[in-house]
Formats: sequence, structure tokens, C-alpha cells
Amino acid sequence: MKIAALGECMLEVSGLSGSNLSSSGAGGSKCTLGFGGDTLNMAIYLARAGGEVDYITALGDDHLSDAMLRAWQQEGVGTDLVMRKANNLPGLYMIETDSAGERSFHYWRQNSPARTLLEDWPNLLEELMPYAYFYLSGITLSLYSDAALDQLWQFLDRYRSNHGKVIFDINYRKSSWKNAARTTAIFAAMVRRTDIALSSFDDEKELYGPHSKTQCLERYLKAGATEVVIKDGAKPCLVYCDGKSTEVPIPHEIKPLDTTAAGDSFNGAYLAARLQNKSVQEAVAAGQACAALVIQHWGAIIPREIFYSQQ
Repeated sequence: MKIAALGECMLEVSGLSGSNLSSSGAGGSKCTLGFGGDTLNMAIYLARAGGEVDYITALGDDHLSDAMLRAWQQEGVGTDLVMRKANNLPGLYMIETDSAGERSFHYWRQNSPARTLLEDWPNLLEELMPYAYFYLSGITLSLYSDAALDQLWQFLDRYRSNHGKVIFDINYRKSSWKNAARTTAIFAAMVRRTDIALSSFDDEKELYGPHSKTQCLERYLKAGATEVVIKDGAKPCLVYCDGKSTEVPIPHEIKPLDTTAAGDSFNGAYLAARLQNKSVQEAVAAGQACAALVIQHWGAIIPREIFYSQQ
């Protein structure tokens, strides 16, 4: 019951706020260099929660890519399908947070080897056919050309006909999409190929405009999804499974330091619980607890010792 997760991981600069940037002076501001990427974040938190996952991406052949690969392996994330592109470097992003812990991102990723993964290794997707679950996000979709997306759609159709289950998180970032008509067409194509949706309601509203969580759920169900979780910040999650929908409230509201990877960590813990045959309600509780811990620390991947001390 292993999950394959497809996407991009980049170097991450975190610990920066608008206030410490403006007051840093000539000496600069103290930041932390790590790594992160939405589907990789999910994979690490899934592995920490006891699930099995392999990550599929492309890195460079530099020492920073070497370090990322070793870190993922130490986390228990499978890396046999991580490709290495000669004479390339991974992408980089910077997290800037405001006083409420809400984050904004700045990217240097145009030449990231993950962007041409499907063109450079055209047979790679066939390696994923034996996996029980295949996970990707809207950020994953934003990486690829039209030709690569056509290749992905064809694979997903074959994969689902072979009883594989597709898991999708919208993770919509407007800045990554230049053409509104193309964007909505791509998301519609993806939703038609989604079995399990783990969605963030803020992203849904940004892409589709104002609507209710019930309307959001209905869109996924009409497209064929059989399990849906709509996350809504500190408000209750709307959950659908086995023909029934219910709302699951957040036990305790947390003042965040940095909301980076809140949804990704939720997804990882949720999926790990579901793979362990726990109920949807138990899985949501696991996801909420994981996200609540993560948003109290800087960056996408919190230190292992902090994570395990709170379990």
C-alpha cells in the first residue's frame, strides 16, 4: 500500500519576515537554508507518521542535490525514482512571513530539472503503475508543458483502469499560471482523474471564485471523487467518505509562526492514518495535530527531534 508522490523539491530559505529584512542593515538577516516542496513535504510527514512513500522528481548533480537526497533517505522516503540531471542545480525559494504567520513565496526555479522530468525521462511514469496510490498537486501540474501534461493524462487514465487511486491537492498558486483559460482547463482535466481530493478551501476560492464548501465538495463528487477532505484553516474540515459528509472541527486554534506546509503536513499524516485503516475522522484528527505542530515552527520541514518529541 505504498504511495508514489510526484513533484518538485527546492532549496528553501526561511526565517525571514518583512520586519527583520527592513531592519537588518548592512549585516543582513539571519535565515535558515533547508529544503521543501509541497509533495515532498507531504511525503516526509507521511513517512514520519508510519506510511510508505516513494518520491519522484529530478535533481541536479551538485552537492546540494546530494544533501537533499541523503536527507530524504534518512526520513524513510524512497528515492529510487529520483532522477539526476547533469550540469543542473535545484530550484530555490524564499519564505517571507507577516506578523500573523502568513507566508508569501519568492522563487528562483525556471531552470529546475524537475520542470522537464517527463520530457527527459519519458518512460518514468510507467514505473509507477504498480503503486496503489499516486499523489500530485496543482503545483506539480504548473511545472509541465502541454506535451508533458498530455503524457500525464494518458498515464493517469491507464493507471486508474489498472485499479490505482489518484490523490490530488489543488495547491493553486496564481503566480505560477499565466493563462486563466489554460489553468482552469488543466485543473478540470485533473479533477476528472481524481479519486481522493485533499483540498484547501482558500485555494479553491482563489481559482473558482466565491462559493461554499458544499459546492466545492459537489464539484469533486460530480467529477467522480470518492473521498474528499476540504481544509479551511482554523474552521472545520468538510469530509466526505462512504457516501456521507460531515464537518470535523479544529480542536484548538493555534497562533502560527509560519503556515508553510500546513496543508502538506495535514495530508501526510491523514494519508498515513488512512493507510493504517483508521477512520476518516481519526485521520483528520491526525492531520490536524500534525499541521498544528508544524505551523509553530519556521519552514516546511520541522526538525525530527521536535516532531517525534510531540508524538
